Amino acid sequence: MKSDLPPLTWLRAFEAAARTLSFTNAGAELNLTQAAVSKHVKALELYLHQPLFIRRPRSLELTKLGEAYLPKVQDALERLATGTREVFGRRRSQVLTLRCAVSFAVYWLSSRLPAFLDAYPDVQVRVISSVWNDPFDKDAFDLDIQYGTGDWPGFSHTRLTRDTITPLCAPGLAGRNALQSPADLRHHRLLHVMGYQEGWGVWLNAAGARGVDPGQGLHLDTSLTAFRIAADGGGIALGRSSLAAEDLVAGRLIAPFALKVPIDEAFYLLEPQIRPAHPFRDVFASWIKGQASAQLPGVS
Repeated sequence: MKSDLPPLTWLRAFEAAARTLSFTNAGAELNLTQAAVSKHVKALELYLHQPLFIRRPRSLELTKLGEAYLPKVQDALERLATGTREVFGRRRSQVLTLRCAVSFAVYWLSSRLPAFLDAYPDVQVRVISSVWNDPFDKDAFDLDIQYGTGDWPGFSHTRLTRDTITPLCAPGLAGRNALQSPADLRHHRLLHVMGYQEGWGVWLNAAGARGVDPGQGLHLDTSLTAFRIAADGGGIALGRSSLAAEDLVAGRLIAPFALKVPIDEAFYLLEPQIRPAHPFRDVFASWIKGQASAQLPGVS
């Protein structure tokens, strides 16, 4: 395929000249001289071994082959431009880029973000999901939302959630295998989310369920996957209150036990301290802090 593809500069020069029927106008559009456009087009004709223009003293006219080639080139350039916009959006300096833990993005942020975009239509936002707490790339992200205990040197951080944990299962599962007390969890598959420090061991200890192995079951990398498997009856997930509300309200999951154990871990907004801030970073940070405090009074 590469051997059949002319250089992009030649194709852009041809497209502009064919559309305007003028090397001069094409040059003004492409920030090139008239001679440079003419040279690029001539190189393309030599490459194709066919003339694309009839050159008249004061005008240009496309040949039959030039007329047939023009829509093909325009379609290819438009596809390339569209693909570039889809993948990269606007220029980096114009877009506020937020990296966010994937489960938080799905269960907490996604329902609230449209309100921000409606309130600030001039702010372009890109959200990049993360699974693990990878190192913050100061050249790629303006803000980050991660799960932990507030220990991120080099960042100012604001707590967004205050979680409790409790087992969650599909509605039809609670009555099977005598799931009537925490001790009965020994008969069920526990779903673990890797990366959390406070997990099944914390809840089982608080529940006094000494006979349940806190390490048995299936280990996963996101709450998103754990909740889906639990909703399908594949096990018991340990739900964090900031993430589980939507599935509980919709009835996809239920909490078979009343015990909700407070934990220290939470989702935090991280703001790097050592680089110039994006012009809209403070606007978004203030908005998301307000959303968090409105949902959970007392979060600071």
